[in-house]
Amino acid sequence: MNALNETHDPDVRSWVPSAQAPGCDFPLQNLPFAVFRRRGSGQAWRGGVAIGDQVLDLAALAQAQLIQTADPLAAQALAAAAQDTLNDFMALGPAHWSALRRALWRLLREGSAEQPALQQRGLVPQAQAEYRVPARVGDYTDFYTSVHHATHIGRLFRPDNPLLPNYKWVPIGYHGRASSLVVSGTNFKRPRGQLMPPGAAQPTVGPSKRLDFELELGVYIGPGNALGEPIRIDQAEAHVFGLCVLNDWSARDIQGWEYQPLGPFLSKNFATSVSPWVVTLEALAPFRLPFTRPAEDPQPLPYLDSAQHRLRGALDIQLEVLLQTPTMRQAGQAPARIAQSNYRHAYWTLAQMVTHHAMGGCNLQAGDLLGTGTLSGPKPEEAGALIELTRGGQQPLTLPSGEQRTFLEDGDAVVLQAWCESPGLARIGFGICEGQVLPATPAA
Repeated sequence: MNALNETHDPDVRSWVPSAQAPGCDFPLQNLPFAVFRRRGSGQAWRGGVAIGDQVLDLAALAQAQLIQTADPLAAQALAAAAQDTLNDFMALGPAHWSALRRALWRLLREGSAEQPALQQRGLVPQAQAEYRVPARVGDYTDFYTSVHHATHIGRLFRPDNPLLPNYKWVPIGYHGRASSLVVSGTNFKRPRGQLMPPGAAQPTVGPSKRLDFELELGVYIGPGNALGEPIRIDQAEAHVFGLCVLNDWSARDIQGWEYQPLGPFLSKNFATSVSPWVVTLEALAPFRLPFTRPAEDPQPLPYLDSAQHRLRGALDIQLEVLLQTPTMRQAGQAPARIAQSNYRHAYWTLAQMVTHHAMGGCNLQAGDLLGTGTLSGPKPEEAGALIELTRGGQQPLTLPSGEQRTFLEDGDAVVLQAWCESPGLARIGFGICEGQVLPATPAA
């Protein structure tokens, strides 16, 4: 697990003025990575790092050779991070990631001798940038790490036995669809599928009527493991490059009909949105928390437990869901907050997800993506999906515009946000993950 170092000092400022702005997601202490280009330019995609409201162009930085001799690990990492995907950079491992982050921190802090050169050719305003999914994702696995979400959903279908007996023993997950991962800002069509109306004798085919969002974090894998080789719990985070915000859009009516006995299929594979920025675990080091498990619950089996993991295995990441309807948009009303939660409520940690995923011999690869599952907290207002917020559609949500929602309607836009914030520390933000629902494709 990452130790604190000079890059975490909250008193060090950047020469980029916006990095010190109140509420800024991207101060000098963050430096998350993305893949971008100037909007509409048609130029090659390249790696970038967020600082304030700017993107540091890593391809331009590599060409300028400003850190070529300063640190061989940082120079090697820069060459990989400047490419059109971050896979090669992710594969290098923690020593290279940390070396590049420290080198970038030194270039961007106040008093840097390289400020004039970077100001002239190294910065692109984020407002002028477009992004792509930052890695070539070979495989995507979605977990189910919130016991509160699992209990709330279970109670809708099994009031007397909401939580299945395996939940507190094993991190539950399913393999999702990597090809339909899209970057924030990509709108998508309402999915069509088989629907079984209540009391009907046979299903119908049509657009989903119970479309939902899911508030999640995404976990990008760094160096993989060989086929057949497990990953021990105390080494798991050395295989994690960083985190993003993730929205696993879900068609609840399609899901309810198809999910037994093999789990989600068409209800999940039409779109999954990710934020463009990947926040490194090193940047999150000040926001570590102990991993705890209620004394009355089963304690993790030995392969999912250790003294080190108990000490600092959890993370304090605040989460938020905003919703904007077409009516709100036309009236100039900003998206309204409908839920808040925190990653500290997760029952299973990211290290436990990685360890369990590989325990049977599965070979994870650089750029693979894990989803945490919906990160609901214990309170009703901390629910991370409409199916929870509205109790399965029985209690509509009333918005500031006076409109009501049980599930998403065409034109609705959902914005997910995440950040870490604590007195005496720099705010570490993830940017936003947003998407808008378009009408379904007409039947053939």
